[in-house]
Amino acid sequence: MNIERSSQLPVSAPVVFDWFSRPGAIQRLLPPWLPLKVIEEADSLKDGTAVLGLPGGLLWNAKHQPEGFAQNRSFVDQLEPVGLRGLPARAVRWRHEHYFEPAGPQSTTARDCIESNMPGRQIESMIAYRHRQLADDFAAHHRAAQSGLEPQVIAVTGSSGLVGQALCAFLSTGGHRVIKLVRHAPNTAGERRWDPADPDEGLLEGCDAVIHLAGASIFGRFSQAHRQAIASSRIEPTRSLALLAARSDVRTFISASAIGFYGASAGADPLDEFDSPPAGTPDFLSGVVQRWEQAAEEGGGSMCRVQIRTGVVLSPKGGMLAVLRPIFSAGLGGPLGGGQQMLSWIGLDDLLDIYHRALWDSQLAGPVNAVAPQPVSNAEFTRALARAVHRPAVIPVPGAAPKLVLGAEGSQLLAMADQRIVPRKLLDSGHQFRNERIELELAHSLGAS
Repeated sequence: MNIERSSQLPVSAPVVFDWFSRPGAIQRLLPPWLPLKVIEEADSLKDGTAVLGLPGGLLWNAKHQPEGFAQNRSFVDQLEPVGLRGLPARAVRWRHEHYFEPAGPQSTTARDCIESNMPGRQIESMIAYRHRQLADDFAAHHRAAQSGLEPQVIAVTGSSGLVGQALCAFLSTGGHRVIKLVRHAPNTAGERRWDPADPDEGLLEGCDAVIHLAGASIFGRFSQAHRQAIASSRIEPTRSLALLAARSDVRTFISASAIGFYGASAGADPLDEFDSPPAGTPDFLSGVVQRWEQAAEEGGGSMCRVQIRTGVVLSPKGGMLAVLRPIFSAGLGGPLGGGQQMLSWIGLDDLLDIYHRALWDSQLAGPVNAVAPQPVSNAEFTRALARAVHRPAVIPVPGAAPKLVLGAEGSQLLAMADQRIVPRKLLDSGHQFRNERIELELAHSLGAS
């Protein structure tokens, strides 16, 4: 079976080719609903090999073919199983030809031709996802360039997490140099060892910006140990890094935050960045987030500082959607409690665009609500997810059920959180979201038609 798809990109063919040549390209184009992870990226589009991991330790080896390579015009990868871990893939035929055809001084037709014996509908979903990603990523980088953003050196903490991996790939394919701040001995030239309690004075040497994502997961029972891990992994490490950045030549310090700032029971009225946590509803997470944001402001100086108050991030690779997707796919999903609690959500790619915008839009200084403009009730989310996986969702989940896993406090702060948050600063700036509606986001991230 042969399947082709093409689309227009508003840049020259060499620019598109460079994008594919940079670290992170395969991560940006790999559909998140597939059970694959990138183990090794190809070091050359001419004759390198990309290695993907499949469930059970199996491998997919995509070998680039020298005869199909033409600088700035084309490259070809083909499945070539290697060793015992590649044996099951021998039954699969896969050849992927990539073409970049000039359509004007600043326009390129990107064309994919795939020859395979895999199901045609599955291939079409994959290739449609690739072209949406290409169009949206290039649009984001084009907007940034028009606003004056030039290639930067950007230090990133939390680079191994769900958001960190995707953000590093997005930035590096866009032409920025990413330095990953890690807590182990560096394995590559793109890593520097970071001690959160006592960062080395030269840690940020040569860096234009810092994006600070690191922090322990908040999911779990809120025992004393869990509370301590949440607070200690955020507040003091952020303070130390902010102080160091203020003493360095860093121009922009972007720190992760959360809509937990507003409290888990935020009330029926929409809240934006100009609202304080609702009076009378303080909770553990809102207290932590307030101290976290205060720590990110330490050090003074002229450095631009942004705190990204993130809503519930939707991706089948992690977080809430990764937990709910198999349940709903089995036909066991349903509304939680009464289903009226509001969910302020954000798609993973839209979140990357917000971090990216914070690098060039000075109007976003201070707290920024990273949520989609259209929050939904739990009942609305349930119906949308059920449609995306083509299953009914008629089994209601009692409101007490999350307590069995999370305990009473964890259930209140996480599963039953009721937050109607508005991205006022982004809307006022004219920010363009990739997916404003929950149905579009789930279709994109789950490969639904």
